[in-house]
Amino acid sequence: MTATETDQVLKRFVAGVRPLVPTVAVWAHGSLALGDFQEGRSDLDLVAIVDGPLDTAHRERLAAFHQLLVDEEPAAAALHCSYLPRTSLAEAGTDHVTWAHGMILERPVTPVTRRELLDGGLTLHGPPPTRLLPPLVPGQLEEYIRLDLREYWLPATDRPELWLQDAWVDLGPLVLARATVTLRDGRLITKGEALTELPALGAPADLVHDIHERRYADPVPISETERVRRGEQARAFVRSGIRNTLGTGTETTPET
Repeated sequence: MTATETDQVLKRFVAGVRPLVPTVAVWAHGSLALGDFQEGRSDLDLVAIVDGPLDTAHRERLAAFHQLLVDEEPAAAALHCSYLPRTSLAEAGTDHVTWAHGMILERPVTPVTRRELLDGGLTLHGPPPTRLLPPLVPGQLEEYIRLDLREYWLPATDRPELWLQDAWVDLGPLVLARATVTLRDGRLITKGEALTELPALGAPADLVHDIHERRYADPVPISETERVRRGEQARAFVRSGIRNTLGTGTETTPET
């Protein structure tokens, strides 16, 4: 995917979504807004502010539009968008209509996303995030991060089969590094910056190299034995790091 293809997808999305739902603003967050976007590898993370709740007809039109966009613009397969009603701008825990992974889902616009938008969201249409989004309540971001580590990522380390997949090996350590920096320093960092934090957190050098190569280069294929070893390595590192971050112990080896 080239920059031209990315721009084309974003322009087509903004132009196409506005007649379908009452669109107030469209913003980009994640790597596209934070300057760490990798063509053909990063997601296009968007939030659309709409004038009111979306009904079944709206959802059906959006699903058809997103699917058509993917069919005609392959780069649009990486586009995810949450539709946040203007009346719910302050409700960080409420689920909203979201297009992701080729389907309509219900997901919240999390405090992490909100902070990314407030710190440097990219405005594609309408007023910028700082004009519409309320500031986070003190401690709200940190509370969400601890909850996500405790209730999503820590249980995931009890499932060895997940860590045989590149996506889990790539994302888990980076989530841990980003969470650690935010809880420690109060700032958000990109995935690229998180990679540089991993060695100081005790991540094995070969694991860091493996993640780096898949994000920024062309990784060498690995054998099934290497995949199992790498998965156990990543799983143990993430589990230990979460326990240390949450203050629940210093266990370093997950149970199988």
